[in-house]
Amino acid sequence: MLAIIKQWQEGSGCHTSNTDKYLLLMVFKMGLDSVVFHFCCRKLYMSFLSICSLSILLADLLMALCILIMWVVGAENSLVSLCLLLANASAIYGALPLPMICLGSLDYYLGNTWICNQSATYRILRNLVLTLLVWVLASVYAFGSVKAELMELDYVTGLKALVCTVEESLLINYFILGLFTAVIFVMLPFWSRIPQWMQEADRLSKLREEQENQMSDFVFTSSPCMETKTGEETFQYKSVCARPPLGVSLTLGFCVFWMPYLAVTVACLGFGFGVPAYITVNLLWLECTNSLLAGVTFWVKSKKLGPYSHIPENVCLWHVYWHLSKGTQQLQLPITMFSPSKGNENTVLCII
Repeated sequence: MLAIIKQWQEGSGCHTSNTDKYLLLMVFKMGLDSVVFHFCCRKLYMSFLSICSLSILLADLLMALCILIMWVVGAENSLVSLCLLLANASAIYGALPLPMICLGSLDYYLGNTWICNQSATYRILRNLVLTLLVWVLASVYAFGSVKAELMELDYVTGLKALVCTVEESLLINYFILGLFTAVIFVMLPFWSRIPQWMQEADRLSKLREEQENQMSDFVFTSSPCMETKTGEETFQYKSVCARPPLGVSLTLGFCVFWMPYLAVTVACLGFGFGVPAYITVNLLWLECTNSLLAGVTFWVKSKKLGPYSHIPENVCLWHVYWHLSKGTQQLQLPITMFSPSKGNENTVLCII
């Protein structure tokens, strides 16, 4: 893929720089990432991928600032050329998806095993170190493999341009295309039942919120030996005819939030819109991947743990769609514990 840095009409002597256009592009991406970060990343320390989301947002800000400086001082006075910045940025962003997916999968898989023995501070430090390591390795790869060279191109009669080679993220393209295809094939046999299942899931979600509001002030006192009690309330809801299998139900929960993003991206790929890696590696893709990994982990571990596994908060309502598949719901809320021996010190535990 070629990025047009500057263009001019042959013989006119008037050159047009595209630095401002790349600046607007990065500002738009940074704004979109900020919105996704606000709505999707509620507890940063809970997962490795949430720290990765923050790192991508900061990297977008840094890149936008660099382009802004180039635009203000001019290409001639800038210490780094726009071509060098775009080429290296595309290579760095393009190297991020694979290690992020692998480490994110490992983080979710080991979550139930380690989370009870880890403090919030330890999880934050661990995720920060792993995220920094991923960025360092991606930067080393980029600086060792990228050759940022300006090339003169005649792409229209009488119109010339200085272009620079930037990379696409083929992994993300294939990942989204494969995920979109898989979701379609899973849901297609149940197409006629989807509206009924979504109505029932919406009803269960509202019922769950009501239960949480009713029990939000539930407090009990613990003994010195830390004996715990579970505030547990079980209720039944109306059975749905032909309830979906668990895998189909969780896939439906994933589709409700992420299908528009997948459809738009696949449409862009179908029309041949080339997008460099520093744009495609964004928080929409990362949070979609985060939801996928969380859903798969929830599906695998729910066979042993039921719906109450240590899955960080996510935009997809996995618990609701688990209950949609099973036909019953058991609500267990976080319990606030008060120890008389420690004065007014409260400890909040999640009994799951």
